[in-house]
Amino acid sequence: MLLDRSGRRYPLDEPRWRGDDGSPLMVEPSPGLTRERVDPAVRSQWRYATALPLPLEPVSLGEGTTPLVPYRVDDLDLDLKLEWFNPTASFKDRGSSVMVSLLRAQGVRAILEDSSGNGGSSVAAYAAAAGIVATILAPESTSPAKIQQSRAHGAVVDLVPGSRQATADEAVRRSAEVFYASHNWHPFFLQGTKLLAYELWEDLGFAAPDAVVLPCGAGSLVLGCHLGFSELLAAGAIDRLPRLLVAQPQHCSPLVAAFAAGLEAVAPAEWSRTIAEGTAIVRPVRDREVLAAIRASGGAVVAVPEEEIGPATLALARRGLYAEPTSAQVIPAVRAFRARGALHPGERVVAVLTGSALKAADAVRELLQAGSTEQAVP
Repeated sequence: MLLDRSGRRYPLDEPRWRGDDGSPLMVEPSPGLTRERVDPAVRSQWRYATALPLPLEPVSLGEGTTPLVPYRVDDLDLDLKLEWFNPTASFKDRGSSVMVSLLRAQGVRAILEDSSGNGGSSVAAYAAAAGIVATILAPESTSPAKIQQSRAHGAVVDLVPGSRQATADEAVRRSAEVFYASHNWHPFFLQGTKLLAYELWEDLGFAAPDAVVLPCGAGSLVLGCHLGFSELLAAGAIDRLPRLLVAQPQHCSPLVAAFAAGLEAVAPAEWSRTIAEGTAIVRPVRDREVLAAIRASGGAVVAVPEEEIGPATLALARRGLYAEPTSAQVIPAVRAFRARGALHPGERVVAVLTGSALKAADAVRELLQAGSTEQAVP
């Protein structure tokens, strides 16, 4: 069943993206799975299909099974999860695959999505694979490479003037005309992102890391990890939750501000433009759930200074890792968490690089033209 914030329940087989009270929906907790129920014959995240709340015929492009590579930051040895190895070069494919699989099963034939880039190109790709017509709304400032990818997949892309929030507001307005398959709103998108937690568990020898460092805009990755690791804990497959350590750009960090103030939801505020465009979400739809998830894990948050994001992007590139700035902010975040005592040498720590810099070619070109150089040891 689906639940809204007021506690009302809705059937899983009904096409629905929010509750009657206007709040986002969550799927009731699943029992999780143990290693015996992982299907090793499936080389995608669908090897964990029995962790989903109902059986689905997958709309799959081979998402998941992304590399985990070692990386050292000062005195910390990390593992970097390279999510740009997903089919459209971002972690969003995990959620899109499961969400679109459900929508196809429900008979939905046309969908609307709003995105600053990666979410839109991902939904466009999976809609194409499912034979579903997609319309993507994106801010005018979105990286051209991301818009081009959505159009190449056959989606109609409408650019919306103003902020990322203005695009989201326009999508909600249009939802009266076409089904709103939002990666921020639809509960089954989180059922896909939660499979990252299952994959990390298998990557690490069927064990939980001590901490996971994540970039965060709307928080689907944070919530996905919380759901997945919580299910593994309930199933007895792990004995503790990893700490969720969350990074947002200082120029747009409403969740960090709310967490520091002890609030249950974000407060209205004015924010600035950031190079980490994928995390520039002023009013996260699931703010209450994201903040609760971080606290439940014993986690922490940090606002990454804008002047540290560009150098981190190039520092990673000079180690062969071409991550977009939105992802690269996790490296200065690791240093900040280490300085606070939230991370310690000898712990098993995973930092997630969510998307490729091939999607942010203009931003990288500007960094190179500005002579942005690494200001700290990579």
